[in-house]
Amino acid sequence: MSALICEVSDHIATITLNRPERMNTISSAMLDELTRTLVAVNEDPQVRVVILTGTGRAFCAGLDLNEASSGEGIGGANRKFPATIDLRNTPPTVLFAMDKPVICALNGSAAGYGMDLALGCDIRIMADNAKLAAAFVKRGIVPESGGTWFLPRMLGWAKAAEIIFTGRTLSAADCLAEGLANHVVPANEVAAKARAMAEEIAANAPLAVLASKRMMRMGLDESFETHVQHVYLQLLPLFASEDFKEGVQSFLEKRPAAFKGR
Repeated sequence: MSALICEVSDHIATITLNRPERMNTISSAMLDELTRTLVAVNEDPQVRVVILTGTGRAFCAGLDLNEASSGEGIGGANRKFPATIDLRNTPPTVLFAMDKPVICALNGSAAGYGMDLALGCDIRIMADNAKLAAAFVKRGIVPESGGTWFLPRMLGWAKAAEIIFTGRTLSAADCLAEGLANHVVPANEVAAKARAMAEEIAANAPLAVLASKRMMRMGLDESFETHVQHVYLQLLPLFASEDFKEGVQSFLEKRPAAFKGR
């Protein structure tokens, strides 16, 4: 049984963590496979939206601590670590650099690395019985995969500090109230809600959606004046695209647009 499943249909790629017996904990082999899969769907011209989810009762319970305790795997005593990492080959940076929108369908709880993985997605749809557990300091580590970057930006310094320093667990209601979850629905409706949102996004002009995400990401580190200039430069090729012509024509003709991504 594959620990990671990727299926593409109707311009939507669904990536499923598939170790339900281990609550979808991430092994070192899964990290490599997840990176390759994210790169592949981002480069696939047929894919317009990505859904990341899990099987069983958890989305992802973090890194595989059993593997680490055996001396092997991530954090294992027998594992040698280089002084630096290749940022092109780590799931958090690959996920952050993706131009395709990514929806996290939290079928269950996420802890540690799983929480960071969820925060790295653009949109989170969460089961009402799911939780986010920032248990890093309780295990003797830091939020190693983006949490220290995402949470202060999403929540502000003080709230992020409280969650990270205490290793607090947040309920689905907490996540919705704080803006960490876009929607909270019954567990049996998570997949359908994520799919419906993915279909809504996929129906739009894909080049414009990709450009919008790219501009949002660039804007995190730019002055307003610089950002306006970059947006203008991004508009020029979009004005020349077939999709722009189709968008205008479909509006004038009062019909749904049929975008082709060119």
